Amino acid sequence: MFPNDLTPPRLRTAAFPVLFALVLTTYSFTSDPVALGWTKLKPATTFTGRAGFATAYDPVSKKVVLFGGVNGTGELSDTWTFDGTTWEQVQTSGGPGPRGDAAMAYDAKIHKLVMFGGYHGFAFLNETWLWDGATSTWTQAQPATVPTGATNPILFSDPVNGRADMFGGYQGQFFSRSMYQWSGSDWTLLNPSTTPYPRSGSVVAYDPIRKNVVLFGGLSDNWVMQNTWTWDGFNWTEQAPANQPPATYFSHGAFDPSLKAVVFFSGGSSGVDQTTLWGWNGSNWGQLPATNNPPARELFGTVWDPVGHQFLIFGGTVFNTTILFTDTWRLHTY
Repeated sequence: MFPNDLTPPRLRTAAFPVLFALVLTTYSFTSDPVALGWTKLKPATTFTGRAGFATAYDPVSKKVVLFGGVNGTGELSDTWTFDGTTWEQVQTSGGPGPRGDAAMAYDAKIHKLVMFGGYHGFAFLNETWLWDGATSTWTQAQPATVPTGATNPILFSDPVNGRADMFGGYQGQFFSRSMYQWSGSDWTLLNPSTTPYPRSGSVVAYDPIRKNVVLFGGLSDNWVMQNTWTWDGFNWTEQAPANQPPATYFSHGAFDPSLKAVVFFSGGSSGVDQTTLWGWNGSNWGQLPATNNPPARELFGTVWDPVGHQFLIFGGTVFNTTILFTDTWRLHTY
């Protein structure tokens, strides 16, 4: 199944019944404008072209971890790591089966990455897998509480206790607004008094300055979300910034310490993949001008690499094409 095949496991709102007005605003996060540019890295080895993979930074191994995804023939089941310089395929045994559109996040209590969901063929997966960066091994967890299988669930590290949290996802007929937290051995259903609208495939990132998690956009029923929410570890709050990015889906974000902002490279918007860069400073969004932009894409990876001190994007696809990227790009200041 090719990534842009509009079959139930992913579901794209292809007809976009509502067009959102966009005001492009250049925003400086400091008193002096920051000049930004992109550099395409040249690792000695890299992953094969793919989109819709699970990825996160692993503080234990100090490497970016990438699992699975989808290429032109089906779902993948390989594991890759990036040390800031080159990609390396990790040979594992007994790991997860092929899947696309799963998600993962780091759990600081157990010092492992937690991966959930995705699809294989037309099956929505509800498995939970743990990646141990110290031994480079996968272990399937056996939780008593099993969330409904979903594609593109939104996983992130909790800002209070460091646990892996999960929100939303597409479950086959409906988008979810359920929220769970990984206890180390089981999923616990959380019941905050306020939750975002049901969605999947949203931008999400932890903001260490404001000590909350920022969520933006995503797909939901016949809408593409254009709202901003923050999670403080106890409840969700919808923000009311003066400026918003366009309604965005199948993108990811990360906190860039040099900008003191949550940053994301635009993914899909109204059926067209974008190349703009956006930043959140805790109260407002602003478009960040950058030179030498990577090609437009969606379903790609985004991480902050603290060892290499670099904001990275990699892989992905272009909507309605057979393009599959194998590239890795670094955002830098001049």
